[in-house]
Amino acid sequence: MIDEFAKDYLHAELRWIREAMVWKLDGLSEYDVRRPLAPTGTNFLGLIKHLAYSGARYFGEVFDRPFPDTVPRWNDAAAWKGEHWVTEHETRESITSLYWRVWEHSDATIKALPIDAPGHVPWWPRPDVKLFNVMVHMLNETGRHAGHADILREQLDGRTGMNAEFDKPINFAAREADYAKIERAAKAAAQIQG
Repeated sequence: MIDEFAKDYLHAELRWIREAMVWKLDGLSEYDVRRPLAPTGTNFLGLIKHLAYSGARYFGEVFDRPFPDTVPRWNDAAAWKGEHWVTEHETRESITSLYWRVWEHSDATIKALPIDAPGHVPWWPRPDVKLFNVMVHMLNETGRHAGHADILREQLDGRTGMNAEFDKPINFAAREADYAKIERAAKAAAQIQG
């Protein structure tokens, strides 16, 4: 009983955070979804592309349920260098469509297998895993990148939140006041703490 509850709970959380990732693209220009927004080159479509490839590998290769479209295999070193950004020939639609198809494939794997189904992740130190391990890993991975997307989006236009329901009008005066208060506290702590 707890196995089905855990599986359903993790799956629901994974679906919710995936939606949040795609929602972060809403209203952004073609340039803004592609351009590097951190010194490492982090960008919105690169995050989506990376999560698509990861989902295809984890819910595909790991459980001998290959994703039907072509995605680079986990041991393709060149692919790792190119999966965090998009070329000028890759469209927003092609990347988000790939992500949706990977979701469908991942969801089918999750539905078809019990939570203790064995898998093999050759790039992990302990490669023999269960579906549970992979679901938790992908929930963490997607949540981590959703956090990146939150900060990138806030830097671009001030929008925050996980979906349209949480996207409230921005009170810039209140934000500036909070920022100033936190900055004063940080400076004061630096004086006190040395």
